[in-house]
Amino acid sequence: MNIRHPLPTRSWSLSRRRFIEGAGAAGIAAAVGSHGVNAAGSKVVVGTWGGDYQNLIQKNIVPLLQPASIEVVYATDQQPPRMTKMLAEARLPRGTMDISALARNGSYEMYKAGTLLEPDISKIPNAKHLLPQVSVPYAVPHIYSGRVILYNPKFVSYADLWDPKYTGRVGVIDVQYLPTIESAAMISGGGLSDYEPGKAKLLELKKMGCKIVPTNEAMAQALKTEEIWMCIMWKARGVMWRNAGIPIEIAAPKEGFVLFISDFCIPKNAPNKEGAYAFLNAMLDPKPQEGFIEDMGYNPSVSDVELTTAMAKRVRFSAEEQANLLVPDYGYLAKNDAQLKEWWDKGFKA
Repeated sequence: MNIRHPLPTRSWSLSRRRFIEGAGAAGIAAAVGSHGVNAAGSKVVVGTWGGDYQNLIQKNIVPLLQPASIEVVYATDQQPPRMTKMLAEARLPRGTMDISALARNGSYEMYKAGTLLEPDISKIPNAKHLLPQVSVPYAVPHIYSGRVILYNPKFVSYADLWDPKYTGRVGVIDVQYLPTIESAAMISGGGLSDYEPGKAKLLELKKMGCKIVPTNEAMAQALKTEEIWMCIMWKARGVMWRNAGIPIEIAAPKEGFVLFISDFCIPKNAPNKEGAYAFLNAMLDPKPQEGFIEDMGYNPSVSDVELTTAMAKRVRFSAEEQANLLVPDYGYLAKNDAQLKEWWDKGFKA
């Protein structure tokens, strides 16, 4: 069943006072907290995808931890191998990551596998501002967006990617194999709980000369050079790339916006749990949340970020769009991710 969860409409504007507090005193408050969390002088290992996302963590979150001398070290990899590593380390008394950044389908799967700690919200003072629509007991949501179509010529349906006039100009991203299969399923008799019809549909796209690029960053470059004219991507990336001068427009698919939520999770065997809590509290501070809006185009996961900038107006979803947000079937994804990835590698890419 395709479940729709509308998110609240709100006006964003970061007050001067909040900005100053976030830039200064919040650094120490985030690191030490008001509920006994003391991670000063420690090291926090954060598993991320790398690329733009890691760069923005470094720019927006890390400065709030520096006053307490908390060092952030990155364990960079794509989500599937990072999840495999977490599973392999699950029986060890100490793992190698304190925080793991995962898309919501990944955090759900790791929770069901028993690898995640349910965060103690009392150790994350800023968590009181989390939006209930994106909150779960096993992870702390960071940012969210919805899936759209980025295009040069204007069109409004996933089906338009299969139009013969765009032969050889459609691109897909290797690391986005699940959203790509899902999108194909949504126009071929399947849906959020049944990706199987999408496989045959994607093979049709392959015969039309579909280009496969390895990462989001590689797609941005291909759109910039006009090697690729259209693709499926999160609205946030589209806003970010337009701001960078890439010649694209953003279309709302008539099939609906599928929600993307990026989580931060604490493995049960994280060596530095107090440092992980300090990182999470800093992440939820209004200043880094604002930074991810302005630099990457994502919607914040907290309610106390108020923005009135032009960027915020481009990022947020209208009331009509919010009513058309779709929540993925995380149970279906957890059960089928491995076989979908195998088909993608051996059936589609081969």
